[in-house]
Amino acid sequence: MIFRDTEVGGVRIVELEPQADSRGSFARSFCSEEFAAAGIALDVVQTNISRNTGRGTLRGLHFQAEPAPEPKLVRCTTGRIFDVAVDLRRASPTFCRWTGLELDAETHNALYIPAGCAHGFLTLSDDAEVTYLMGAAYTPELARGVRWDDPAFNITWPFAPETMSEKDATYPDFDPDSLKDIPS
Repeated sequence: MIFRDTEVGGVRIVELEPQADSRGSFARSFCSEEFAAAGIALDVVQTNISRNTGRGTLRGLHFQAEPAPEPKLVRCTTGRIFDVAVDLRRASPTFCRWTGLELDAETHNALYIPAGCAHGFLTLSDDAEVTYLMGAAYTPELARGVRWDDPAFNITWPFAPETMSEKDATYPDFDPDSLKDIPS
């Protein structure tokens, strides 16, 4: 695996290094030792799959508060998505900055998103499936979110979403004082 930094501290692109032969290819998609050597401690405790039937579906921007913030490794296994991470760690030099990356089933590249960052994606194709390796179990009472189009982040999405949950569409304007339970 190849680990590449992004504009947001701690958010890393994880590229596969497939070995090809006449049968096809094989690649390691996660190895705790390789992640640790790259400075990423991800103890996978839960795996999630998001299936999205239509192009233009937006999910996010979500995060989980203390005491169980969710670091995650996100990979698109079918179709294509535009994946986004927003830094909500108040002590971070990249606070309120975002990074976005197209993830697709062809490359199987992934985005590692540390605890304290919000995450969301927009489907760029019909039938997009996204797999998450989670570093914390989902805890409903700790679930939080920020609005996908909040001017505090000024995210440049490829196009406006066509489908999203009412909850994702109606998060209030971002308030940095509301982040008391986010890791620094």
